[in-house]
Amino acid sequence: MQVTCGHRDLHVITSYQNMADEEEETSLGRLRKQHRKETKDLQAKIQSLKHSVPKGDKKRKKETALEIARLEKELNDRQNKELEELSEKDLPQGISTVTEMMESVTVAESTQPQTRVSKAQKRRDKKSAKEKEREQRIAEAQLENVHSARNVEAEKLKEILATKGLAIKEITPDGNCLYSAIADQLSRQNQQTDMQTLRRLAADFMLNHEEDFLPFLTDTVTGDTYTSDQYVQYCEELASTAAWGGQLEIQALSQALKIPMEVYQANAPVLRTGEEYDCQPILLSYHHHAYGLGEHYNSVIPLENSLDT
Repeated sequence: MQVTCGHRDLHVITSYQNMADEEEETSLGRLRKQHRKETKDLQAKIQSLKHSVPKGDKKRKKETALEIARLEKELNDRQNKELEELSEKDLPQGISTVTEMMESVTVAESTQPQTRVSKAQKRRDKKSAKEKEREQRIAEAQLENVHSARNVEAEKLKEILATKGLAIKEITPDGNCLYSAIADQLSRQNQQTDMQTLRRLAADFMLNHEEDFLPFLTDTVTGDTYTSDQYVQYCEELASTAAWGGQLEIQALSQALKIPMEVYQANAPVLRTGEEYDCQPILLSYHHHAYGLGEHYNSVIPLENSLDT
């Protein structure tokens, strides 16, 4: 039956709506009180988990962080589901939607005053909803990061190094990582230098041994081998900019310094250069998925020293 609503009809509809709002607000208040208690209990549990991690135990710390992310996500998901279910069931009995409630109205006059949710309460509800949404996004991002290519690679490389009593010392990802990592390694052999000096050394060595390196450099656009002019420009940029270094530069520095170098990788055998030199090697780790820019080098140090870095 179609109902035509006039001024009096709106009073009746408002009365029904207010009844639903009051019942929903009461139920919502109880549920939010329960959610606050659950969140408080979870925070206490999280603090307990954090305090249970032995100092310096990086593996246990990471496992605990993942467990905390899982617990927070589970709680957020369940609480959001309960809020959705409450919004569906807290309409007056026999009424499943606001549309059905309006269709069931009979014309009658009502003098019951209209009640409204205060602006302050609306602001609090909006702030609370945004905070829950933010926390859920953080938890989901943490869980997604666990299975990222970067994390998988890092964990595998960490395991490989641990079997040899080695660990990674992080180097700043600023384009100079290869040279900074080698400088760190040399300092551990009481040879003090800096990345800029190593850049110049690599560039000079490559310029003086063009026939050994030029055949391995190709134009990214045409696919052709570098011309001599392009090769000189490449070496100049190597010395004067933050151009990323790779295997050619490792080879050049190994020969220039007359020192062996070993590069550990997650998905390939150890890459050894300068094995003809009989001295302590420089140890590096290569990361294909380390940062947004992609490839990265770190310094590799004895495991017992990693706690001091």
